[in-house]
Amino acid sequence: MDLHEEVVGVLLAGGRSSRMGGGDKCLLPLGGQPMLAHIIDRLRPQVSDLVINANGDVARFAAFDLPVIDDRLEGQAGPLAGVHAGIEWARSNRPRSRFIVTAATDTPFFPADLIARFRAAIGDAEPRLLVARSEEGVHPVFGLWPLSLAPALEAAVKTGMRKVQAWVADHDAEQIFFPTMDIGGRKVDPFFNINRPEDLAEAEALFGAPPT
Repeated sequence: MDLHEEVVGVLLAGGRSSRMGGGDKCLLPLGGQPMLAHIIDRLRPQVSDLVINANGDVARFAAFDLPVIDDRLEGQAGPLAGVHAGIEWARSNRPRSRFIVTAATDTPFFPADLIARFRAAIGDAEPRLLVARSEEGVHPVFGLWPLSLAPALEAAVKTGMRKVQAWVADHDAEQIFFPTMDIGGRKVDPFFNINRPEDLAEAEALFGAPPT
Protein backbone atom coordinates (compact mmCIF):
# COMPACT_ATOMS: atom_id res chain seq x y z
CA MET A 1 0.00 0.00 0.00
CA ASP A 2 1.27 3.46 -0.93
CA LEU A 3 2.35 5.17 2.29
CA HIS A 4 1.38 8.52 0.73
CA GLU A 5 -2.16 7.41 -0.08
CA GLU A 6 -4.85 9.72 1.24
CA VAL A 7 -6.44 8.35 4.40
CA VAL A 8 -9.74 9.85 5.54
CA GLY A 9 -10.35 9.50 9.27
CA VAL A 10 -14.00 9.56 10.34
CA LEU A 11 -14.80 10.32 13.97
CA LEU A 12 -18.11 8.68 14.89
CA ALA A 13 -19.82 11.10 17.28
CA GLY A 14 -23.45 10.29 16.60
CA GLY A 15 -24.29 8.24 19.70
CA ARG A 16 -27.10 9.16 22.07
CA SER A 17 -24.99 8.75 25.27
CA SER A 18 -27.98 7.58 27.30
CA ARG A 19 -25.81 6.11 30.08
CA MET A 20 -24.11 9.50 30.48
CA GLY A 21 -27.39 11.38 30.69
CA GLY A 22 -27.69 12.24 27.00
CA GLY A 23 -26.03 14.94 24.93
CA ASP A 24 -22.65 14.78 23.25
CA LYS A 25 -20.47 12.53 25.36
CA CYS A 26 -17.41 13.50 23.35
CA LEU A 27 -17.73 17.13 24.50
CA LEU A 28 -17.43 16.23 28.20
CA PRO A 29 -14.27 17.53 29.85
CA LEU A 30 -11.31 15.20 30.22
CA GLY A 31 -7.84 16.32 31.23
CA GLY A 32 -8.82 19.97 30.94
CA GLN A 33 -10.21 19.72 27.39
CA PRO A 34 -13.24 18.25 25.69
CA MET A 35 -12.74 14.52 25.23
CA LEU A 36 -13.04 15.03 21.48
CA ALA A 37 -9.95 17.25 21.48
CA HIS A 38 -7.85 14.33 22.73
CA ILE A 39 -9.36 11.99 20.15
CA ILE A 40 -8.52 14.47 17.38
CA ASP A 41 -4.97 14.92 18.64
CA ARG A 42 -4.50 11.15 18.63
CA LEU A 43 -5.87 10.50 15.15
CA ARG A 44 -4.82 13.62 13.22
CA PRO A 45 -1.15 12.58 12.79
CA GLN A 46 -2.30 9.26 11.33
CA VAL A 47 -4.53 10.59 8.53
CA SER A 48 -4.55 13.04 5.65
CA ASP A 49 -8.11 14.23 6.37
CA LEU A 50 -10.34 14.19 9.42
CA VAL A 51 -14.12 14.62 9.56
CA ILE A 52 -16.71 14.33 12.31
CA ASN A 53 -19.89 12.36 11.82
CA ALA A 54 -22.69 13.79 13.95
CA ASN A 55 -26.31 14.81 13.50
CA GLY A 56 -28.05 18.00 14.59
CA ASP A 57 -26.64 21.49 14.97
CA VAL A 58 -23.06 21.49 13.68
CA ALA A 59 -22.26 24.71 15.58
CA ARG A 60 -21.46 22.73 18.72
CA PHE A 61 -18.35 21.39 16.96
CA ALA A 62 -17.23 24.72 15.49
CA ALA A 63 -14.24 25.03 17.85
CA PHE A 64 -12.62 21.96 16.28
CA ASP A 65 -12.51 23.44 12.75
CA LEU A 66 -13.31 20.15 11.01
CA PRO A 67 -15.98 19.21 8.48
CA VAL A 68 -19.08 17.82 10.20
CA ILE A 69 -21.12 15.35 8.16
CA ASP A 70 -24.52 13.99 9.11
CA ASP A 71 -26.02 10.62 8.33
CA ARG A 72 -27.35 10.27 4.81
CA LEU A 73 -29.52 7.34 5.82
CA GLU A 74 -32.62 7.95 7.91
CA GLY A 75 -33.67 6.23 11.12
CA GLN A 76 -30.83 6.91 13.60
CA ALA A 77 -29.05 3.80 12.39
CA GLY A 78 -26.01 4.21 14.60
CA PRO A 79 -22.37 3.60 13.62
CA LEU A 80 -23.21 1.86 10.35
CA ALA A 81 -24.91 5.02 9.09
CA GLY A 82 -21.89 7.03 10.24
CA VAL A 83 -19.52 4.75 8.33
CA HIS A 84 -21.71 5.11 5.25
CA ALA A 85 -21.69 8.91 5.60
CA GLY A 86 -17.90 8.91 5.90
CA ILE A 87 -17.51 6.76 2.80
CA GLU A 88 -19.82 9.03 0.80
CA TRP A 89 -17.86 12.11 1.95
CA ALA A 90 -14.58 10.50 0.87
CA ARG A 91 -16.01 9.48 -2.51
CA SER A 92 -17.13 13.06 -3.16
CA ASN A 93 -14.19 14.95 -1.69
CA ARG A 94 -11.18 12.62 -1.85
CA PRO A 95 -11.74 10.50 -4.96
CA ARG A 96 -8.20 9.10 -4.82
CA SER A 97 -8.92 7.43 -1.49
CA ARG A 98 -9.74 3.74 -1.52
CA PHE A 99 -10.86 3.46 2.10
CA ILE A 100 -11.72 5.34 5.27
CA VAL A 101 -10.68 4.62 8.85
CA THR A 102 -13.24 5.08 11.61
CA ALA A 103 -12.74 5.79 15.29
CA ALA A 104 -15.06 6.16 18.25
CA THR A 105 -15.05 9.49 20.10
CA ASP A 106 -15.38 8.04 23.61
CA THR A 107 -12.15 5.99 23.52
CA PRO A 108 -9.31 8.34 24.47
CA PHE A 109 -6.45 5.81 24.67
CA PHE A 110 -6.80 4.09 21.30
CA PRO A 111 -3.50 3.11 19.63
CA ALA A 112 -1.31 5.79 18.10
CA ASP A 113 -0.31 3.21 15.48
CA LEU A 114 -3.86 2.20 14.57
CA ILE A 115 -3.56 3.07 10.90
CA ALA A 116 0.05 1.91 10.60
CA ARG A 117 -1.07 -1.52 11.80
CA PHE A 118 -3.99 -1.54 9.37
CA ARG A 119 -1.64 -0.56 6.52
CA ALA A 120 0.79 -3.31 7.45
CA ALA A 121 -2.02 -5.87 7.39
CA ILE A 122 -3.09 -4.77 3.90
CA GLY A 123 0.41 -4.63 2.45
CA ASP A 124 0.27 -4.37 -1.33
CA ALA A 125 -3.14 -6.00 -1.60
CA GLU A 126 -6.42 -4.24 -2.30
CA PRO A 127 -8.06 -2.80 0.84
CA ARG A 128 -10.41 -5.14 2.64
CA LEU A 129 -12.53 -4.74 5.75
CA LEU A 130 -10.36 -4.71 8.87
CA VAL A 131 -11.46 -4.19 12.47
CA ALA A 132 -9.55 -3.82 15.72
CA ARG A 133 -9.44 -6.50 18.38
CA SER A 134 -7.96 -6.53 21.86
CA GLU A 135 -7.95 -9.05 24.71
CA GLU A 136 -11.43 -7.79 25.63
CA GLY A 137 -12.91 -8.54 22.22
CA VAL A 138 -13.63 -7.01 18.83
CA HIS A 139 -14.05 -3.24 18.43
CA PRO A 140 -15.70 -2.80 15.03
CA VAL A 141 -16.07 0.98 15.22
CA PHE A 142 -12.29 1.08 14.87
CA GLY A 143 -12.01 -0.20 11.34
CA LEU A 144 -10.68 0.20 7.83
CA TRP A 145 -13.57 0.31 5.38
CA PRO A 146 -13.07 0.07 1.60
CA LEU A 147 -15.20 2.62 -0.23
CA SER A 148 -16.63 -0.23 -2.29
CA LEU A 149 -18.69 -1.27 0.75
CA ALA A 150 -21.06 1.70 0.43
CA PRO A 151 -23.86 -0.13 -1.44
CA ALA A 152 -23.82 -3.07 0.98
CA LEU A 153 -23.91 -0.74 3.99
CA GLU A 154 -26.80 1.25 2.54
CA ALA A 155 -28.78 -1.89 1.75
CA ALA A 156 -28.23 -3.31 5.24
CA VAL A 157 -29.29 -0.14 7.04
CA LYS A 158 -32.37 0.25 4.87
CA THR A 159 -33.45 -3.27 5.79
CA GLY A 160 -33.09 -2.61 9.51
CA MET A 161 -29.52 -3.66 10.35
CA ARG A 162 -28.29 -1.70 13.39
CA LYS A 163 -25.56 -3.87 14.96
CA VAL A 164 -22.17 -3.00 13.56
CA GLN A 165 -20.58 -6.09 15.16
CA ALA A 166 -23.05 -8.38 13.38
CA TRP A 167 -22.51 -6.60 10.07
CA VAL A 168 -18.72 -6.90 10.12
CA ALA A 169 -18.99 -10.57 11.11
CA ASP A 170 -21.32 -11.20 8.18
CA HIS A 171 -18.76 -9.57 5.87
CA ASP A 172 -15.75 -11.59 7.07
CA ALA A 173 -13.88 -8.68 8.60
CA GLU A 174 -10.25 -9.44 9.38
CA GLN A 175 -9.42 -8.77 13.03
CA ILE A 176 -6.18 -6.92 13.80
CA PHE A 177 -4.97 -7.51 17.34
CA PHE A 178 -3.76 -4.67 19.58
CA PRO A 179 -2.16 -5.56 22.92
CA THR A 180 -3.00 -4.22 26.35
CA MET A 181 -1.34 -0.92 27.24
CA ASP A 182 0.47 0.04 30.43
CA ILE A 183 -0.62 3.46 31.69
CA GLY A 184 0.83 4.63 34.96
CA GLY A 185 1.57 1.07 35.99
CA ARG A 186 -1.98 -0.12 35.21
CA LYS A 187 -2.98 -2.54 32.48
CA VAL A 188 -5.54 -0.81 30.24
CA ASP A 189 -7.36 -2.06 27.20
CA PRO A 190 -6.43 0.32 24.33
CA PHE A 191 -10.11 0.54 23.37
CA PHE A 192 -11.37 1.32 26.88
CA ASN A 193 -14.42 3.46 26.22
CA ILE A 194 -16.34 5.88 28.38
CA ASN A 195 -19.96 4.88 28.76
CA ARG A 196 -20.77 5.81 32.35
CA PRO A 197 -19.75 8.55 34.80
CA GLU A 198 -17.49 6.08 36.61
CA ASP A 199 -15.68 5.37 33.32
CA LEU A 200 -15.04 9.07 32.90
CA ALA A 201 -13.64 9.24 36.43
CA GLU A 202 -11.35 6.30 35.66
CA ALA A 203 -10.15 7.95 32.44
CA GLU A 204 -9.47 11.18 34.32
CA ALA A 205 -7.32 9.26 36.81
CA LEU A 206 -5.40 7.63 33.97
CA PHE A 207 -5.06 10.68 31.83
CA GLY A 208 -1.88 12.29 33.13
CA ALA A 209 0.07 9.02 33.27
CA PRO A 210 2.36 8.30 30.29
CA PRO A 211 1.60 5.13 28.31
CA THR A 212 4.39 2.62 27.78
